Order: sequence, then structure tokens, then C-alpha cells
Amino acid sequence: MTDLYAVIGNPIAHSKSPRIHAEFARQLGEDLRYEAILAPRDAFAAAVSAFRAAGGRGLNVTVPFKLEAFELATERTERAVQAQAVNTLSFDGAAVFGDNTDGAGLIADLRDRLGFAIRGKRVLIMGAGGAARGVILPLLAQEPAALSIANRTVERALALERQFAAFGPVRGGGYAELGGHAFHLVVNATSAGLAGELPPLPRGIFAPGSLAYDMTYGEDSTRFLAHARAEGAAQVADGLGMLVAQAAESFFIWRGRRPDIRPVIDLLRAG
Repeated sequence: MTDLYAVIGNPIAHSKSPRIHAEFARQLGEDLRYEAILAPRDAFAAAVSAFRAAGGRGLNVTVPFKLEAFELATERTERAVQAQAVNTLSFDGAAVFGDNTDGAGLIADLRDRLGFAIRGKRVLIMGAGGAARGVILPLLAQEPAALSIANRTVERALALERQFAAFGPVRGGGYAELGGHAFHLVVNATSAGLAGELPPLPRGIFAPGSLAYDMTYGEDSTRFLAHARAEGAAQVADGLGMLVAQAAESFFIWRGRRPDIRPVIDLLRAG
């Protein structure tokens, strides 16, 4: 019998997940169907219950339901606990297993596609919201020399420093404190690009050979990446690879097989 999976969110029509998972299934010869579910903003739990009743095996969860998915899960991974959000649900009897694959997707894209090793490097994350929180623990697990978090509201960056201090060398602060420091990896986890803005980065933050990575993709990432290139970043990348790689991590959780992300990224780039 064909297994049923889906992505759930509101809005959902823009989601690339059905196409991504269809390509994964085709690549690996897996018998599954993957749909998109538009859930009412006040009825997430009911929509999940209906999906399970229809035989659904697993869900990807997108905005605005990641916090509700966290609460719904009866078992959570450490990376989901630290992210305080769940983007992947799997169902086994009465159990609801919750995970957050965003950080794993970022690491896989950096390591496997871009050939960037984090160990011993200085890392900067711009932003202190949910996108940043979801990737800090996986980044620290790669043993960077230091991980800095910069945010316009400094207290939010300091709160993340306190949360993750036990996991590695992490420091939070404001953008003004970055002056005189250079980083090998600079990750834009802000939504500034959506408004056509740039975070207030000081000059000279890109170390020789550095990589600038924007967690958004397409036109929304263009301004930051162009700025990074002009400021000396040796390599730039948008978040499309992370999107596909975090989906591949979900696929692995559900099916126990890890698809090749490269041909799927190329397919999406082609339109």
C-alpha cells in the first residue's frame, strides 16, 4: 500500500516540498504519496488528527505551526528541544515523534554540497529568532572555534548565548560589537532580505576564504549575498540547498534512506 506523507502550513500553495519529496521517492524507488495540506490557523491539531486517521505516516510542518507541532509531539529530539520548534512529525501508534531538521539541512548543504568544514572556524549568525535557534546546536556540534550571534535587539542574542552556552563556545551581542572581528562563515538568519534590507554589519567581517550563507533563497537573498561578495566573501550561497537537505533529513527519518540532494537542487534551480 502506498504510504502517505504531507507538508502542512498556512499558506501552503508556494511550498516546494511536494515536488522535492516526489523526486526523492522517484530517485530511490519508494512507494509513497506526498501532499500539501492547508490547515486553518486555529485548527492545526484537528488537521493533524484527520491526516493520521486517513493513514498518514509523517508530516513536514511549516509556518505558522512549528510551535504547535512541538507541543503536539509526545517524543522530541534534543535538537527539537533546543530549537523549541518541530518541523518534522512521524507517527507510530499513539506516539508522535517530533524533530527539527533545519540545522541538519544547513550542515549537510555546507559540508556535502559546498565543501565547507566548520571545525575550528569562526562562525557568525545574524539574527536571534526561530531560524537562528534551529541551527545553533547543529553548528556547535561541528566544533567551531567560536560562534557569535548578532541581533538588533541585543537581549535576544544574549538569551541564546545563555541557552546554548553548555554546548560550545557561543557569544551573543549587537552588531556594533562585531567591529574588528572576522569570520569564516557568516549566516544570515534574519528576515531583512524579505524587506529589501541589510543587517548593519561593520566593515571587515569576512575573513579570507570566507563563505556567506543566506538561509532564504531566490531574490530575497540577493542583496545580502551581493553585499557579502563586495565586502570580500570568497563564496556565497543561498538557502535552497538547505531547504532540500532538511527535506532529505525528514525523508531519512521516515524511510531510513538518504536521497541525493544535488539533482533535486538542480531541478529546482531550472524552474
